[in-house]
Amino acid sequence: MDISGKLIQILPAQTGTGKNGPWKKCDFVIETSDKFPKKVCISAWNDQCSQIEKIAIGSDLKVSFDISSREYNSRWYTDVKAWKIAVEGSAPQQNSNEDEVVQYNKADFENEQPADDLPF
Repeated sequence: MDISGKLIQILPAQTGTGKNGPWKKCDFVIETSDKFPKKVCISAWNDQCSQIEKIAIGSDLKVSFDISSREYNSRWYTDVKAWKIAVEGSAPQQNSNEDEVVQYNKADFENEQPADDLPF
């Protein structure tokens, strides 16, 4: 399965040692750009974890993933595991005008004359 969205958060990495040796897992959250956006937390393991840590927040991603569920003590747990992560387009750039606030004073409008250029 595939999902596309904007990377909005990278959670801290978790490490450990299992029967197959050391492992590294990091979860990241993407938000879809549908009419009703959804946030999805996806797990990246080992090499993919290193890859996701290098991607800038706000980047558009296409993630191929598998979903699996398992039961433990009569409760079900679901994992969304990425197996391919691709950055779409270019890295996000901040708009310098985004935080700019324009203030007007009353004096800016006092000397204005009404226009008499009505079209009828």
